Amino acid sequence: MDKIVLSALDLAPVKKGENAASAIARSVKVAQHIEKLDFKRIWVAEHHNMEYIASSATSLLIQHIASNTDRIRVGSGGIMLPNHAPLVIAEQFGTLETLFPGRIDLGLGRAPGTDQLTAMALRRNNLNTAFQFPQEVKDLQRYFSSDNYDAKVRAFPGEGLEIPLYILGSSTDSAYLAASLGLPYAFATHFAPAQFASASMIYHQNFVPSEVLDKPYFISCVNVIAADSTEEAEFLSTSFYNLFASIVTNTRRPLSPPTEEVIYKGIPAIEQAVESMASCAFVGDKNKIAPEINKFVKDHKVDEIMATSYIFDDEKCLKSFSLLKEALS
Repeated sequence: MDKIVLSALDLAPVKKGENAASAIARSVKVAQHIEKLDFKRIWVAEHHNMEYIASSATSLLIQHIASNTDRIRVGSGGIMLPNHAPLVIAEQFGTLETLFPGRIDLGLGRAPGTDQLTAMALRRNNLNTAFQFPQEVKDLQRYFSSDNYDAKVRAFPGEGLEIPLYILGSSTDSAYLAASLGLPYAFATHFAPAQFASASMIYHQNFVPSEVLDKPYFISCVNVIAADSTEEAEFLSTSFYNLFASIVTNTRRPLSPPTEEVIYKGIPAIEQAVESMASCAFVGDKNKIAPEINKFVKDHKVDEIMATSYIFDDEKCLKSFSLLKEALS
């Protein structure tokens, strides 16, 4: 099997007792660390109205991370395109690519990245924009194309720049779209694994080669909690599971220290919901996670693993990425 490409997703989670500034500083530390490990890219994702996630101004965070690293690719996982005019995103990412040539990725999603009330505030009551997503992706491609020179509306900077687009998704709809456009596809297996296997099959079976890609390229974002021992990894993972429980119960909390056992133990409804949402998590020492991830990659034709690691302790979080690299080298 070919060597697995490794990348990371970081949402700038706010830790208990800290704030957005420290969360952003932590994201920079992660980017600098994985750059030394030769990870290919780090992405940040657009979220809104979430007190403990500091990645709402995604383009600005990308610029900050890129300016504090040297060569790692930095991008969006993703920009929720229905929240924005495609021209604005073309200009923003054209500017980023101009500042950091050859280092910027533009991952695109159709979800709002928030609740419906906030989506209305973002979209100014035009909630039908999600249905325009396929056309807006094509609009972006046009703005970036050097062939757009005679159009009445053009993107500067942006026009003629080589900015790779990725379709993001958590359902089979996005798989069909990525395949039909001949674009690389990234699946949110880290929080919505239910349709992952079907989406992989649909994307690979329906892929149409394009000017940018001659064969499918499939990224799976997964949760990885690695430590020197599986026992330690399981202890550290309680921060991650407790965080997911707060999402399931809509009682949002910051990323908190690990607990001896998950705080929702003995509540079957929450246990089942968290287990379903976080079913694609690799927790253990490197000898445990290596065969599990290798099997996962082979079974689902994954070209790239994008790891997210919700670990409270900064140094242990960085070490988790190091152990992932060692496990798959």
